[in-house]
Amino acid sequence: MNLTDTVRIDAPVDVVWQLTADIANWPAWTPTMTSVQRLDDGPLHVGSQARIKQPGQRPAAWTVTRVDPGHEFSWQTGRFGLTMVATHRLAASGTGCRNTLELQVTGPLAGLLGWLIRPAARRALRIENAGFKTQAERRTSTA
Repeated sequence: MNLTDTVRIDAPVDVVWQLTADIANWPAWTPTMTSVQRLDDGPLHVGSQARIKQPGQRPAAWTVTRVDPGHEFSWQTGRFGLTMVATHRLAASGTGCRNTLELQVTGPLAGLLGWLIRPAARRALRIENAGFKTQAERRTSTA
């Protein structure tokens, strides 16, 4: 299962990247995260980990697998025989940027469980992207 949500944000890439990389503060502006606890310090890097609690789910440890600072990061977790990889990708677009959130679910149960979680996952991506947009544009308008 692959899901993608892209939104145009009227804020520079660096502003949106600051929000993206500040994962511990995501719960303050997106209801899709109950808590995010960094398990290490410093900037995001390959191997960085966080424990994420989402509504209706058990906490899961996510490990960063790819970082292109200022542009993209991916991380993954596993549960119920599934591997989930989430990617956050930024691209300049005029004076703003495009923020793309992507979720890839693989594993032996991906077909069945993917079908069951698809509506909620699609909705979560839209909500998270709306949060990035609101927060970034708010920061830009007050700067």
